[in-house]
Amino acid sequence: MGQGKGINEADGKMTQLCRKIVHVNLKLNILDRVAVFRRLFRFIWDRLLVCSRPTSAQYRRLDRPLSPAPAEDGELADLVSGYETDSDLVSLKISLLGDCQIGKTSFVIKYVGDEQERKSLQMKGLNLMDKTLLVKGARIAFRIWDVAGDHDSLDHVPIACKDAVAILFMFDLTSRCTLNSVIGWYSQARKWNKCNRMTAIPVLIGTKFDDFVGLPPGVQWTIVTQARAYAKVMKATLFFSSANHNINVNKIFKFVTAKLFNLPWTVERNLTIGEPIVDF
Repeated sequence: MGQGKGINEADGKMTQLCRKIVHVNLKLNILDRVAVFRRLFRFIWDRLLVCSRPTSAQYRRLDRPLSPAPAEDGELADLVSGYETDSDLVSLKISLLGDCQIGKTSFVIKYVGDEQERKSLQMKGLNLMDKTLLVKGARIAFRIWDVAGDHDSLDHVPIACKDAVAILFMFDLTSRCTLNSVIGWYSQARKWNKCNRMTAIPVLIGTKFDDFVGLPPGVQWTIVTQARAYAKVMKATLFFSSANHNINVNKIFKFVTAKLFNLPWTVERNLTIGEPIVDF
């Protein structure tokens, strides 16, 4: 009799636990849906305003100077990821432009992480992802606009470039035609970023460096020379990167953060053929 009573009590506790788990899961699902709805609303609102009035800076000036938060590996410390709309959150738009199939999305996912990739807002020709950082007590949200490189995605370029504080122009190091396309993407960005004044920080990024190193030295030299020439014309800093091996991915965003907030961090130049190029 006592044994049966104990079993019934255990079953009752298990039922209560299951109900709590279901309740928590429902709350999490609701929060995720609300977050996606907020981002969709912001996107639609931006589309309506893109040509309606003069642009202005999208982020607030901070009351105190910023410097990198301490971290064991020297990287800027990550605080949280999500779609917060708190008043103390400084929101900055960073856009990615380049041809199809060059590794733009893999590059962003490597930076924001798989969890944020699952929360991303995906539309035809456009992915929106977030990365939130803590810098000297200030919360900074990078709103990353990944524009697909096909013809149908060109309609997203104006809104992606509007108010962007940095634009990453990307190409595949193993494909010369994607490098040749960079000038066209740059011209489009100049047209829509701050009324043809291009106030955004330009960064030229060659992807798939892990495949690039397998090319003949002469081919590597030609691509490096052309990429450096393009970067000079664009007044951009040049990085070679690899999402697969996490080469220069975090460093590029550290560089952008340092430029935006005048942080005491400098990148080392590297022009050695066969190594990840960094030129400025």
